[in-house]
Amino acid sequence: MYQKEEIRELLDKKSISYEWMDHEAAFTIDDMVRMGLDQNLEVAKNLFLRDAKGKNHYLIVVRADKRVDLKKFAEAVGLPKLSFASEERLQKYLGLKKGAVTPFGVLNDAEKQVQIYFDRDFIGMHRIGVHPNDNTASVFLSVNALIDIIVQNGHELNVVEIPV
Repeated sequence: MYQKEEIRELLDKKSISYEWMDHEAAFTIDDMVRMGLDQNLEVAKNLFLRDAKGKNHYLIVVRADKRVDLKKFAEAVGLPKLSFASEERLQKYLGLKKGAVTPFGVLNDAEKQVQIYFDRDFIGMHRIGVHPNDNTASVFLSVNALIDIIVQNGHELNVVEIPV
C-alpha cells in the first residue's frame, strides 16, 4: 500500500525531481489556495466518481480553477451517468481517505479497476501539484513524470478536454 512516505521513496528511487511541502491538512482546493499552494494553476483537483450501477470507477484529474459539470463530462467521453463515489469506495479502490484524493492513489489499485481521465490543460505545463496519498503534504513534479508513473503502474490514462 502506497502511503505518504512510500510515494517519496518511489520518487527518489526513480530519480524524479520534485518539490515536497508538508502542511496542515488540506481537504479542499480552497484550503490549498488559503495556504498559498496553488501557484500558477498547477494544483490538481481530483474527483473520484462511479457510474450509476457502482460497477465502474473513475478518477478525474482537472486543473483546480475548473468546475466540472459531471453530466457534460460523461456525455463528452461516452460514459454513463456519474456521481461521486463514497468514502468506503475511495478506501477500497484507491486506499485513500476523503480529502486526500490524488492520482498517486492509483498505485494502490492493484486490479486496475479505476479509469483515469486527465485534463488536457495540464499537458505542456511545467509541473503539477498533487497530494502524496495524504492531505498533509503536497508534491509538485513534472506532468510527464506523473503520467509516466501512472502508465508504468499499468493504468491507462485518458487525456481529454474537460468540459466545464
